[in-house]
Amino acid sequence: MKKRSRAGVGVITAVCLTLGVAASPHPQKADTQTHSATSAVQKGEAIVKHATGPFDVKLNPQTDDKVGDPTLGRMSIDKQYHGDLEATSKGQMLTAMSSDVKGSGVYVAVERVNGTLHGHTGTFALHHTGIMTRGVPQLTITVVPDSGTGQLVGLTGKMDIKIVEGKHSYDFEYTLPEAK
Repeated sequence: MKKRSRAGVGVITAVCLTLGVAASPHPQKADTQTHSATSAVQKGEAIVKHATGPFDVKLNPQTDDKVGDPTLGRMSIDKQYHGDLEATSKGQMLTAMSSDVKGSGVYVAVERVNGTLHGHTGTFALHHTGIMTRGVPQLTITVVPDSGTGQLVGLTGKMDIKIVEGKHSYDFEYTLPEAK
């Protein structure tokens, strides 16, 4: 059973990488340039902004022989964000895959981000929900409500993850209340 469990973790890892790195709920843009958006739209007291840049990610399978189901997995997340968001993050991911249908599975993850976003320093948490149905991915990554600290208190937003030629990048649309 241990061999099957390890093989299952490998398949789950592949599904998660596909969901978490190649998927986006928004159509991919033909233009793959990384840009720093300086334009903002006034929205009440907060301004909608975009942060973009590359990131590096390491997923490490966590073994728990007590689960006993090779279709379930758990991984640690270790990221380095660069660009408009200069930060590190650590997190946990839970996965499940279909044992009968190829290309179907899900993951949920939470990561704590610690760094600087467009000059504002603090921490915040991101929540991931990735679903793949017969090879068709959906991914939602949102800021956990009220998770911002320091100069990131009140942060809200959503993040898209892209992969082009093996390189990871993010596009983070966020709002941050004006400093009083």
